[in-house]
Amino acid sequence: MIDKTVLKRLTEIVGKENVFDQKSDRITHSYDATGRSYLPDVVVYAGSAAEVSEVMKVANRYLIPVLPRGAGSGFTGGTLPVQGGIVLVLTRMDRILAIDTENLVAVVEPGVVTAELQRQVEKQGLFYPPDPASKEFCTMGGNVAECAGGPRCVKYGVTKDYIMGLEVVTPTGEIIRTGGKTLKNVVGYDLTKLFVGSEGTLGIVTRIVVKLLPKPEAKKTMLVQFSTIDGAARGVSEIIRAKIIPTTLEFLDASTIDCIRDISPVPLPEECRAILLIEVDGDREIIEKQAVRIMEVLQPLSVLDTRIAENAEESEEIWQVRRSVSSSMRKINPDKFNEDIVVPRSRVPDMIRALENLSREYGVPIVNFGHAGDGNIHVNVMVDLREEGMEEKVHNVMEDIFRTAVELEGSISGEHGIGISKMDYMGMEVSEITMRYMEKIKESFDPNNILNPGKIFQKPIAAEGAL
Repeated sequence: MIDKTVLKRLTEIVGKENVFDQKSDRITHSYDATGRSYLPDVVVYAGSAAEVSEVMKVANRYLIPVLPRGAGSGFTGGTLPVQGGIVLVLTRMDRILAIDTENLVAVVEPGVVTAELQRQVEKQGLFYPPDPASKEFCTMGGNVAECAGGPRCVKYGVTKDYIMGLEVVTPTGEIIRTGGKTLKNVVGYDLTKLFVGSEGTLGIVTRIVVKLLPKPEAKKTMLVQFSTIDGAARGVSEIIRAKIIPTTLEFLDASTIDCIRDISPVPLPEECRAILLIEVDGDREIIEKQAVRIMEVLQPLSVLDTRIAENAEESEEIWQVRRSVSSSMRKINPDKFNEDIVVPRSRVPDMIRALENLSREYGVPIVNFGHAGDGNIHVNVMVDLREEGMEEKVHNVMEDIFRTAVELEGSISGEHGIGISKMDYMGMEVSEITMRYMEKIKESFDPNNILNPGKIFQKPIAAEGAL
């Protein structure tokens, strides 16, 4: 519990209206997209870097854990207060401070919703490419903490490729600045890159400088149905071999198609066992040629049907096929374990075959879709945890999935991070000595271990507040 002295000081820093210690308020800030829940001792909404700094100084003095939080949309428990303490919410800091059309940069606060930034820069003919599925409600601070990705990464890269500078409050309450508005900067260590993807364990981002691009003139969306997953997988390689880098190159496997067949706006016959959703963008004349060339290289590969959108409405109809997936999976089983492994693009067919074998071996449905263009597969193990022994079975399936991904020269996470969900498996990919260097970095920033403790490589000390 937070004592009255600390509560009084927090109230002085951010105002009484921004400190919440009633149980109902604490419960609403106790969970994220994992569905797991840990009760914080108090919730604080900060309105500036100076307030964040003062909160961190109080937390250091009284050795209280602090959990920075945006929209709470993470899939690995990164914002869960596993050791109680202060949940520090940053959504009050939601201003777009500048859109610099001369230098093609924007400066934003961490509480800005990603899709809102995209809409505002597009009004000025500019483009911010990272597009996580949660972009309509996730925040830029969370995107930086997790190095968010999305379908457009195959052509444009992930969040780290667009972060040019940061203002960060360190765990000891100091305010530092890294990088800036220049494209070139080699002065000292690149701390900007270190903070991006650090899952809120090294510092609290309070201002972000992002790189922008000119908005593409047009885009072309295509949906291709295949009779085999091998045809779709070969299709990915053939498109790249044809020197075309699509904006998005998404795939759906047979189990995913079975989930959405009844509700898909595009007819999906029983023979359809794989889908590629392809989008290209750029100069109008060039993308028309690219669309024709893509259809040429795919046609010999067990293609059943193709659909090319001729306008925005038809493009949206194609994307509805992809968007209908998540909501449809619950009809298989009530409990979903969603992972985001990544393998080299050429190994996607090997990984899909391995997942099909694991599904048969363990007798559990595994639904797979994701970003074929960059090898990032969203693996969904669908089970009913009410069945006896199912929890242990899920753990074993996950272990085999992660081990296979690493054996195929891949990674256990492409964009969700480690948090608390994958810490048991991190040793499969990261050696002990590498882990020790990560621990030394954490210690140098956070000597009292108060900022988001119990995450990535640190086991939680206690979970007394678990609900």
